[in-house]
Amino acid sequence: MGIIDEPVIEKKDILALEDERFVPENVCIVTGAASGIGRATAIVAAVNGLTVVGLDIDEERGQETCRMAEALGGKVVFVKTDLTSDADMDRAVEAAAELGTVKFLANIAGIQHIDSVENFPMEKYDLMQAIMLRAPFYLSKLSIPHMKKSNDGTGVIGNMASVHAHICTKNKPVYNITKFGLRALAQSISAEGEGKIRAFTVSAGYVKTPLALNQIPAQAEQRGITPEEVVREVMMGRSQVKEMMTPAEVGNLFLFGFSRFANYLVGGDLLFDGGMVLTY
Repeated sequence: MGIIDEPVIEKKDILALEDERFVPENVCIVTGAASGIGRATAIVAAVNGLTVVGLDIDEERGQETCRMAEALGGKVVFVKTDLTSDADMDRAVEAAAELGTVKFLANIAGIQHIDSVENFPMEKYDLMQAIMLRAPFYLSKLSIPHMKKSNDGTGVIGNMASVHAHICTKNKPVYNITKFGLRALAQSISAEGEGKIRAFTVSAGYVKTPLALNQIPAQAEQRGITPEEVVREVMMGRSQVKEMMTPAEVGNLFLFGFSRFANYLVGGDLLFDGGMVLTY
């Protein structure tokens, strides 16, 4: 099993919400915007009227996201960004601030490595920590002052967590650690936010993205089972819903979390996992 095509995002897949802050003058920064959930979130936010600044290391696919958003009536501006570089992140947030008022940040970019704690390569540990925990912290640090200086002094930060921010599966130790950490980051931001700057996490089960699908062979090898058994027994085995989510469905959760309809989502977690965590 290799990379499969990501589901096509159509207008009918996108949640449309009326919110006075969803206007082109307000900017939403989205990391991981070149594919998967990051791409979908960027498109969903753009179609809902925000100016989106998409960050990713993959410029070619990032520009593709811009074209996809434009075809659906939205605007995404791509800024090539290495999330292991503070200088790159500084430039990206400065570029976003030049386009409008930074009001929203979606920390979505992530990578995966399948290995046990005793065999885990430390260079992979450092890279995953940098991209998936340090970068969200640093981008939040950079974005919050812009949010505070906005007209109403409000802003929202959403972090892409996972069922692995609630339960740990074997051979994913660093992924588990970073996802638990993103929940702590959202709660920490909210604790300091005085009701104006709030943050939340989205905890999805398995989503139809290259990140999820490309780990199937490694999981099969580690566990000594077939790729089909990985999907049936490991990935979807504890889910009451036997179909993976689409990236657009997760993007819609970020949009809801950003909106006026989620004013009481302060440090909370949107657990949309098909029942994996709570019903087995």
